[in-house]
Amino acid sequence: MSETPQNESPDSPDSPDFDAMTRDIAEVPAVEVIVTVAVNLMSAAAVKLGLTEEGDKYKDLDEARKLVHALAGLLDAGATEVSSFHAAPLRDGLKSLQLAFREASLIPDEPGQGPGEKYTGPVYG
Repeated sequence: MSETPQNESPDSPDSPDFDAMTRDIAEVPAVEVIVTVAVNLMSAAAVKLGLTEEGDKYKDLDEARKLVHALAGLLDAGATEVSSFHAAPLRDGLKSLQLAFREASLIPDEPGQGPGEKYTGPVYG
């Protein structure tokens, strides 16, 4: 019988406290969770579009397409759940990412076929 190393023990200080994490997330309003996820998707998409200081180092348009599409779906589904105070800047950010994707593509998608345009409609520059 092998022993579990101390750092993998449920009582180890390095082990996550899932009960505490559950309590913490239970106290967060749904709007805040939705906005946080949206901002994380935006940030990841910006990196994959090469819009960060690192530029093309992490550029991957296939990955960016997935992230922008997921962001558009989240904003479409969550639009009625978050106030316009939160939704407006998120929609602006999404449009900026969609336009950046169109610019970065060697062969741009037809209007209405770009990432997330299924949810937003065609995006023009």
